[in-house]
Amino acid sequence: MSSDVAVHVDELGKSYQLYRLPRDRLKQLLWRGQRRFYEEVRALEGVSFTVHRGETVGIVGENGSGKSTLLQLLAGTLRPTHGTRAVHGRVAALLELGSGFHPDLTGDENLRLNASLLGLSRNRTEEVASSIADFADIGDFLREPIRTYSTGMLMRLAFSIAIHVDPDILIVDEVLAVGDQAFQAKCFEKIRRFRASGKTLLFVSHATALVREICNRGLWLDHGQVVMDGTAAEILDAYTAQT
Repeated sequence: MSSDVAVHVDELGKSYQLYRLPRDRLKQLLWRGQRRFYEEVRALEGVSFTVHRGETVGIVGENGSGKSTLLQLLAGTLRPTHGTRAVHGRVAALLELGSGFHPDLTGDENLRLNASLLGLSRNRTEEVASSIADFADIGDFLREPIRTYSTGMLMRLAFSIAIHVDPDILIVDEVLAVGDQAFQAKCFEKIRRFRASGKTLLFVSHATALVREICNRGLWLDHGQVVMDGTAAEILDAYTAQT
């Protein structure tokens, strides 16, 4: 595969088993697949695409279209039911608020833990820790347990860590929507610089104007499948016309 490929997805799918009653799970184990006691829900089915290094891809679609599932699969927090995905480079993902944080550890402790999990050495973590704290701008709360944080404070710390660990690929779900306007503006300025440096961005947002501004490519999902793949302008024009 070409060295300029950041993400390659081939026939990727994710299904869930929904059981009507708790005892149906036990029945399924006992019958060993000879009978089915669940309803299969396909969140993602047959998705294929390639993202090259330096592309900024906006992923759009109605609620339940599979956008968040796709990002979780690419981030490695979900395993696919079928198909393959290959992600090349260090990934930082902003998905569900609080994911990757230990509620009983302080913000400062979580900062160091997350930086380590994202591949930073101890020395490099110490070098960027003050920059992370300054950008998050949550003051003395950095020394308080994460469980005491508001959603806005969680977002501030999570974004600051993600953008400062120098990822090759940044994956951002709707989490930035919970921040105040001043901090959102600071985040998007950081994202613009990230994009200008030639890094790869996968971005989900219902704010189509923002997707149009930040992204050069679009991916439209509907009912777990790719409806359209093209330039951000083409995708957004088609998507907004349909909705």
